[in-house]
Amino acid sequence: MAKAKSKAKPKAKPKAAPRLPGDPNASQAVAQMLRVDHAGEYGAVRIYEGQLAVLGKSKAAPVIQHMLDQEKQHLEKFEQLVGERRARPTALLPFWHLAGFALGAGTALLGEKAAMACTVAVEEVIDEHYAEQIADLTAHDEEPELRDTFEAFRQEELAHRQTGLDHGAEAAPGYAALTGAVKAGSRLAIWLSTRI
Repeated sequence: MAKAKSKAKPKAKPKAAPRLPGDPNASQAVAQMLRVDHAGEYGAVRIYEGQLAVLGKSKAAPVIQHMLDQEKQHLEKFEQLVGERRARPTALLPFWHLAGFALGAGTALLGEKAAMACTVAVEEVIDEHYAEQIADLTAHDEEPELRDTFEAFRQEELAHRQTGLDHGAEAAPGYAALTGAVKAGSRLAIWLSTRI
């Protein structure tokens, strides 16, 4: 007698909350994602440029330069997507230009470990942010290529976080306070860039 084969049920996709009246439609939601991600990658480039302005001759310089190069690739991709999708960049780019550089240079002036603590804090927030976007697109079964881009960039941001930890971030003076402030500022920047 042949054994009956058990059929495993396919894994169910997460259920998305239905879009309600007043919620952005799919196209508007993607435009908001691109706007905030473009702003975030722009800010990350400026943070690393600020760090290199202070630590450009230190032993940490090649590590920071590598992370900067990856962030520039991310920014280039989002500039392409913003153009292709005709998404409006945030009006706050001039502010992020100054604030990102100031954050990078300011933490670098506190030392290499503080600069790495800044990296850890920013990348933790960016990881959460990309994960939320990926979950939203997955739940609505939308934009598979964009989801893949977000996931690839998310993995590189996680690698930057690990680099910061590997280079002594947690030994920075006032690590908890410093990373807490940077995370709060990063979350505020995301909130503002999504809307403005």
